Amino acid sequence: MTSYLVVGSGLFGSVFAHEMAKKGNRVKVIEKRNHVAGNIYTEEIEGIQVHKYGAHIFHTKMKNIWRYINQFATFNNYINTVIANYNGEIYSLPFNMYTFNKLWGVITPEEAKKIIAKQKKSIKISEKPTNLEEQAISLVGPDVYQKLVKGYTEKQWGQSATDLPAFIIRRLPVRFTYDNNYFNDPYQGIPVGGYTQIIQKMLSNDLIDVETGTDFFDHKSEYLNSDTKIIFTGMIDQFFDYELGELEYRSLKFETEVKDVDNYQGNAVVNYTDSETPYTRIIEHKHFEFGKGNKNKTVITHEYPKSWHRGDEPYYPINNKRNKELYTRYVKLAKEKAPNVIFGGRLGQYRYYNMDQTIMAALQTVKKELGEN
Repeated sequence: MTSYLVVGSGLFGSVFAHEMAKKGNRVKVIEKRNHVAGNIYTEEIEGIQVHKYGAHIFHTKMKNIWRYINQFATFNNYINTVIANYNGEIYSLPFNMYTFNKLWGVITPEEAKKIIAKQKKSIKISEKPTNLEEQAISLVGPDVYQKLVKGYTEKQWGQSATDLPAFIIRRLPVRFTYDNNYFNDPYQGIPVGGYTQIIQKMLSNDLIDVETGTDFFDHKSEYLNSDTKIIFTGMIDQFFDYELGELEYRSLKFETEVKDVDNYQGNAVVNYTDSETPYTRIIEHKHFEFGKGNKNKTVITHEYPKSWHRGDEPYYPINNKRNKELYTRYVKLAKEKAPNVIFGGRLGQYRYYNMDQTIMAALQTVKKELGEN
């Protein structure tokens, strides 16, 4: 029997702990927050499951991962249909025929394609876009870019769209159909009763001890000098006291309030795509559950992007050339100085993970640790 210390009770750490305990290993999970579940934490307010750290919609193409997560909760059939508010004008996201109809009055895909092609020709975008602005215009033309991409993206990342890499916008689907489903994945939904219960069930094994309100860095040397193997899901640069320099992150601020109305905005997520509105979106949590919760009450969250400084909560790694190179150097340092530590999750591996990808990465780490790969 091996002993493990898992630092962080988000999806990666909790899946690892759950699987290792099933194999008879003793696991201690420590969490610096006063609750488990990391950024997928939900709590009930006015009978509504509130996503405390931003909207989380589970979606995946991987049937095995869908089966895995369904061990711990029943999922509803929520489909993510985002709308955009640009100075009071409402548009459908992702970009689709509803969007193009609202913009130009077109009805058929052929009409929409002709307008986009004409606009792109007039702008003369390079065949190989070098930045986000060029990539977006090459996909949907300047009209869509100006109203639905530019302001939102520059708020989100705190940088000019011409300074951002092209690959960021490639994740956003463009459809010439009347289809508002944000994701193409066949498996999608929200857990009935929220996400926190999933993590609680994962960690409910007699071989797992959980300590919340415990910061790894308060006892770092003690942990490192023990015989316990460490799974670290925090920031890899912080683990090494920023020895090689700081990796860059983007942070968020959430302002959540109860409103004395049954229905505030008519949709779970509304993106504000103009540059003047300081927040990027408003989340109305009861719409994730098809209006469940107390009547004449709703809970909304304004989400504000912000720059990250030490002590702030990191949410998104900034994947540019400088950070990729620095992360590679930290990986090398980890092999040299911390061979008994496994770095995992979005922060430990410095990459953007969806929830299904996080679970898959944790399961692969378990297999490797057990010698099953």
